[in-house]
Amino acid sequence: MSQERPRKSPLSKELYSTLVEDGYSIEFATLITDNLNTDFTAGRMLGYLAHYDHLPEVEIADEMLAILSDRKQIMDKKAAESYNAAWNNYRQAGIFDDIDE
Repeated sequence: MSQERPRKSPLSKELYSTLVEDGYSIEFATLITDNLNTDFTAGRMLGYLAHYDHLPEVEIADEMLAILSDRKQIMDKKAAESYNAAWNNYRQAGIFDDIDE
């Protein structure tokens, strides 16, 4: 059973090329871009890398984890906002009026 690689966004492909051109191994670049496979996450990493000449792999991996953590927090916040909006719609429609009494 083979595992399919995630699709990569244009910026993720650019990140892959940047890492390989900067001398990182293909395996490392693949690992990073398999995880940072959206324009948002890859763009964040490209911005981070733009400030340095050549970082140790461990620092890039650490930044990848920080970016993914930030992305999860944003997604969780958006989900909570969506649930809150749905709850407010129910309240405005009067569905739960008898609960308050």
